[in-house]
This record gives sequence, structure tokens and C-alpha cells, in this order.
Amino acid sequence: MRVTFLLSIFFLSLSPSTSAQQNIFFNPGGQRLSFGKDKAKTAALETGDIDGDGDIDVVIANGRHWPDQNEIFLNSGDGSFTVSYQIGKFKSTTYANLLGDLDGDGDLDIVEGNDDAPNRIYLNDGQGNFTASGTFGQAYAPTRNLHLCDIDNDGDLDVLITNRGSKNEICLNDGNGNFPRSVFFGKEDDSTIDVKTFDIDNDGDLDLVLANRDAQENYIYYNNNLDFSIGKPVSRDTLDSRAVALADFNKDGFPDLLIGNIGAPNQICFNDKRGGFENCTAIDTIADFTFSLDIGDINQDGLLDIVVGNSGQQNYYYLARKDNSGFDRFAINDNEFDTYRILLQDLNGDKFPEILEANSDEFNLYFINVIPYRRK
Repeated sequence: MRVTFLLSIFFLSLSPSTSAQQNIFFNPGGQRLSFGKDKAKTAALETGDIDGDGDIDVVIANGRHWPDQNEIFLNSGDGSFTVSYQIGKFKSTTYANLLGDLDGDGDLDIVEGNDDAPNRIYLNDGQGNFTASGTFGQAYAPTRNLHLCDIDNDGDLDVLITNRGSKNEICLNDGNGNFPRSVFFGKEDDSTIDVKTFDIDNDGDLDLVLANRDAQENYIYYNNNLDFSIGKPVSRDTLDSRAVALADFNKDGFPDLLIGNIGAPNQICFNDKRGGFENCTAIDTIADFTFSLDIGDINQDGLLDIVVGNSGQQNYYYLARKDNSGFDRFAINDNEFDTYRILLQDLNGDKFPEILEANSDEFNLYFINVIPYRRK
């Protein structure tokens, strides 16, 4: 059964009064629009064209504190996933996985971040076959997240590692997918869950923005030839944060920070054009328990929308209002899962992003964006 067939049944059952801004995302329940039939302790998922056939595939990271097998799901070309296979022989305590060309051969490789176990590299042969090629970073650190970027401006992808309750690490690529050198950032007891990079001080290199848990301040660290000893808080709030993303929400040419919080409203901290983020505003009034978030144009109206993955609460998407007065919130569905990772990604090639959820101890789901089908 193909996604298009399921959607045709759905639209036959729609009433004429259905709002254009409601029920944007479709998943009929069960296991058809899920990544496999198993309920694992999934902590992350990542998307990219793994096998070079022009569509978007999905890599699932399982385990968290308990070793499990990570998997690849291949896109059939229409946004359905009927073929999957395991990554390597290792069962891992995986919290994070990312795709990027680590060895410069033009295909997407995998970096895998594991809790109190070696972080691993898998190199792609260009057709989606992966070979374990080594490890990176401290061998037994409490890794929670990864970020890929060229932090040293030498033309290859380096790996940033966030470790909850331990010092964070940057692993530098030698250009061939090996990471022989590391530098550290943050404090010894940082409870960092997420990190993003951009040039905050406009000096030509990438600086760091950290989302910290355990009532620690979210922090900025400035890059001075890979010395990250100088920093400052994002704002004066001591929140329990788990996610951070970057986007220019007010269209002033400077990226703002979207911060996902636990037990407090999620917020946007606006860039003051001098690298400060003191002006923060909540995107909603509810106290979220947010584990993950993403940004994209859900309805293709030219405005930035938000999707939020929560633990023990419904997940939401926020549509930006055309008058720039804020966002309208909509529940994706009635589920109250532990969503460790949420993504916006166009899976079926219609230019409208789907929502993908990595859920611990539940099905990993994806929700089809039905806007283009309504317009036909």
C-alpha cells in the first residue's frame, strides 16, 4: 500500500468544513507510516540521500543507555519505506547520529554518538553500504548530541560532541574521515545537550551556542583560533534547556536563537546585531517539556514555522502569522510519547515538508504534509 493510496482514502472522508490550517499532517495510526514495526529506545533520526538515488532516506539511532542496533530505512521514491537494514555489527547506546561527507568522496557517511561507549564512524561506498572505520572523541563519555561543521576552516567536516555532566569536545577531521586531534569547550560539569554554530562576532570563524540542562545558563563561546575559553550567557535566564536552533525570524539579516525548554515555555531570543540575545520572547504560554525542535516553511508561504517534539506531552507545530504577530499552535495528533528527535523533511518530493518523530519505546512515525494534495 502506497502513501498516495492512503491519502486518497483520507480525502474522501474529509468534511467540507475542515479548516485549511488544521489536519495539515496525516498519519492513520498503526504501523504503515512508521519506520519499522518495533518499539525501541530511539533517541535520534537523520535524513539524507544515502544510496545516491535522488530521494531522502532515514537513519534511526537506537539504544540511549542500553545497547541496540541502529538501522537504515530506504525511501522507495514516493515517501514510503519498505526496505531497511542494520548498520554494522555493533549494538550501541546511541543518543545521536548525523550524516555528512567525512572523507570527501561525495557521499554521506555516518557519525554515531554513544552514551558511555566509543563514538563510531561509518563510511559509505556511495550505494548505502557502510563500513566501520574507527572511533572519535573520548571513549567513554556521556554523549548526548553531535553537530557537524567546518570549525577550523580547512574545508572538511569536524564533529562537535556534547556530553551531559562532562566537558564537551571538538574532534578535528584530517580530511580523510579520521579525527586524531581534539579540543574542548565548556565547563567540566556542563550539562550540555545541544550545540549549534555560527559567526556571532563577525570575525570570520564559527562560534558556539550551547543549550544546557539542569538549570544551567545557556551559553555562547567565541572561537579564537580554536580557543573557546571566552564566553557569556545567552540571556540571564537559568532554564532547563535541551535544544537550540538558528534562524532569522524577524528578517533583519541576523540569525536568532530558538530554544527548547523543559518545564518552561520555548522561546526565541532575538539577535541585537551585536551578538547579544537578551531580548527573549516565548512562542507560547504553555510550559513545554521539549526534547527537540526544528524550523522550516511548513505551508510554503515564505515564513518560518516551528515543530516541537515533547516528552510526555503532545507534539506541536507552530505556523507563523503573516502579520508577524507570533505563531498559531496546532497539535500534530493526540499522542503523548517521549519524542527525542523531531525533523521537518520533504520525503515524497512535493516541496512540502513532512514531520518525522524519533520516539523512545514507541513507533518512530512520520506524518505526511497534505497541503499539496488539497490544492490538486
